[in-house]
Amino acid sequence: MQQTIMMIHGMWGNDWDWRYYKPFFESRGYRCVTPNLRYHDIDPKSDPPGQLGTTSVLDYAADLEKEIKQLDSLPILMGHSMGGLLAQILGSRGLAQSLVLLTPASSRGVLALKPSVIRSFWSVITKWGFWRNPMRQTFDEAVYSILHLLSEEEQREAYGHFVYESGRAAAEIGFWLFDPGKATYVDESKVTCPVLVIAGSEDRLTPPSVVKKTANKYRAVSTFKEFPNHSHWVIGGPGWEEIAQYVDDWLNLQRRTKGPRT
Repeated sequence: MQQTIMMIHGMWGNDWDWRYYKPFFESRGYRCVTPNLRYHDIDPKSDPPGQLGTTSVLDYAADLEKEIKQLDSLPILMGHSMGGLLAQILGSRGLAQSLVLLTPASSRGVLALKPSVIRSFWSVITKWGFWRNPMRQTFDEAVYSILHLLSEEEQREAYGHFVYESGRAAAEIGFWLFDPGKATYVDESKVTCPVLVIAGSEDRLTPPSVVKKTANKYRAVSTFKEFPNHSHWVIGGPGWEEIAQYVDDWLNLQRRTKGPRT
């Protein structure tokens, strides 16, 4: 049976983010689906819907769960950044045969607010009420935190696809201690499928030390790999093929040793 990879984009993203990974894995025989998170399928130049600002991480997860349950078998969940956190949440619900976490955002309990992370969100978190409004990084912040290994032309192209994000979701992730709903909590004992966790040595948004904490959380089932000379933008930065090939090799190993779960 053809295996399905559900590719889950991160903050400010949409299905455009997978323009390299989707054909790469389709050429390896996978069926790839690239859903847009709620309110992310909009023109980046248009005003964001107001309700985006109060959309929870759990709203995103609920939408994705519905899509997964429409598939004919459990998918491989591949998540980048916030998409990696969503994959962890869904994995804890038994909705994945394996998880591929690419520079993932961390779950509740993992301390992630390094100086570089604060700088990456400075224009957002210094606005009162950001946690209930749509928000987006400035171009300079995006370059600093995500796109710094790209050429200026590539930086402007990528940033041109950045849409607005939920302020509530950002607060639930970055300031989880103050979230009474515990939206980003993941019970690691319920993640029993194989987990691959990828870090980039030059990542300023989810630094490798933070990503390693995520891998350690699932140490019973996880494989951790840090790639030198890679930023947060592992899905489209220079040398993305190296990481995609490593993921493909890891998935092939899982298939040979255990076979797909259904």
